[in-house]
Amino acid sequence: MQFHSYSSQCAFSSIEDIKGKHVTVMGLGLNGGGLAAVRFFLKKGAYVISTDMKTAEQLKPSVDALMADKSLPLKNLTFHLGEHRIEDFENADCVIKNPGIKYEGNKYLAAARAIETDLSIFLRFTDCPIIAVTGSKGKSSTVSAIHYGLTQAGYKSFLGGNITVSPLTFIDEVSSDTPVVIEFSSWQLADLRGRGVLRPYISVITKIVPDHQNWYGNMEDYVADKRLIYANQSRGDYSIFDFGGDEPGTGPACGGTWGNLFAGETKATVLRYSAEKPKDSDSKFFGVWQEKDESGHFTGKLFLPQMEKPEVILRGLSVPGEHMRTNVLNAALVMYLMHVPAEKIISILGNWQGITHRLQYFYSWKCGSKEYKFYNDSCATVPEAAAAATQAFGKPVTLVTGGTDKGLELDPLVKVLAKPEEGEHPVKDIYFLSGTATDKILPALDDKGKTYYGDFDSLEELLTCLKANLVKQAEKAAKAGADSPSDATSEVIVFSPGATSFGMFNNEFDRGEKFMAAVKKLF
Repeated sequence: MQFHSYSSQCAFSSIEDIKGKHVTVMGLGLNGGGLAAVRFFLKKGAYVISTDMKTAEQLKPSVDALMADKSLPLKNLTFHLGEHRIEDFENADCVIKNPGIKYEGNKYLAAARAIETDLSIFLRFTDCPIIAVTGSKGKSSTVSAIHYGLTQAGYKSFLGGNITVSPLTFIDEVSSDTPVVIEFSSWQLADLRGRGVLRPYISVITKIVPDHQNWYGNMEDYVADKRLIYANQSRGDYSIFDFGGDEPGTGPACGGTWGNLFAGETKATVLRYSAEKPKDSDSKFFGVWQEKDESGHFTGKLFLPQMEKPEVILRGLSVPGEHMRTNVLNAALVMYLMHVPAEKIISILGNWQGITHRLQYFYSWKCGSKEYKFYNDSCATVPEAAAAATQAFGKPVTLVTGGTDKGLELDPLVKVLAKPEEGEHPVKDIYFLSGTATDKILPALDDKGKTYYGDFDSLEELLTCLKANLVKQAEKAAKAGADSPSDATSEVIVFSPGATSFGMFNNEFDRGEKFMAAVKKLF
């Protein structure tokens, strides 16, 4: 892939220089980024054109929010929705680009005099310490745990980026000592290439697995954008990378692991994270790892160059899932680098309840002698994340999954559904939403003789079937006089799609909200 590199020069010499300029915001959207950009530039005195290929009806929530905001000079705002007009790009002093729009082959962006993003504007005109997180799995959980931890420790911290909060919403509230935690997608990082504005104090790359292969076509190009997160770091900064191996066939073409490749490239001080205690032969390991204490309970340990012996910085957690331990442990490491004492980290992160759409417990329903607990994991958009969700609760679960294919290898999910390995929990029942990813999974399950329900064209149809089946099970158990043992009276139903659901939902957040609403309505 030929990567586009942007100019290191900005259309604005300062925030004050925005006044009177003509700005086109490309992509109003529904996730808040375009909305925040329109608000920001209007408040700074610009003449703004908001353009999107979606219609005004499709974008009604965003349009209504802007038109109802009486603090904005709405006379300076023009909507061109349902289309793009080339003159809006040719005549603008600056175009604010949505990260979900490719530059390559886009005639509108090619016509622009200058292109920025909400993140590039924020990074150009602030000097606060940046804690930047990217990766394939666990980004949102990691940044949320970091932000929660810093806030609880007494910092005035802000959270933004890919987690659907534009940093332009708080740009006027930060100073040189305000830590800002930013989640970066690969697309958001690509939009910063060549600008030289991202210089994080701490960068974290979570586990790398195949993602967005329908966009990139191969792992090398996908990871090339991820590597931009540490490109401008220096020795006084920190880079935190995976110490474990990659999934078979997903590592670098040159051999080795992604974590080792990153560690060899960054100029920052390298720290690593591991799911197990490093071997004695790993004498140069500095970072964090997981191990069990004398009682067999989880602990997270830290060892840095200046230390004589490891220190415990994490103990029991409130959030479920082994994979979540890695995310919270990375948050603990960041907090330690921000000078939060270990005992305070243990206390704070032990109380963290997780985030919406990530193994989020939101509802319970009693049927017969059993209580069913519903979890929303809609942000699981890759097969590996859905597979991990099936093992997060220490017992078999009922899984609601499926959706639209992103060009990813689906084997990680198929294996745990069809034939779990020794030590893995089998999935009790499986319910599928329709979609191109589901179309690929079902034949593999058929070949293995695995039963399932669906596929269903709507959540309502799926949940109606699920409820009917649970009621039948309760009635059957009552007739048989079955008395469930105490450890089986609570069962887990988790919605973890492992795919996107374009067409059925606006995005994974809309999908999660609609799932929770449908469950509460039907149960």
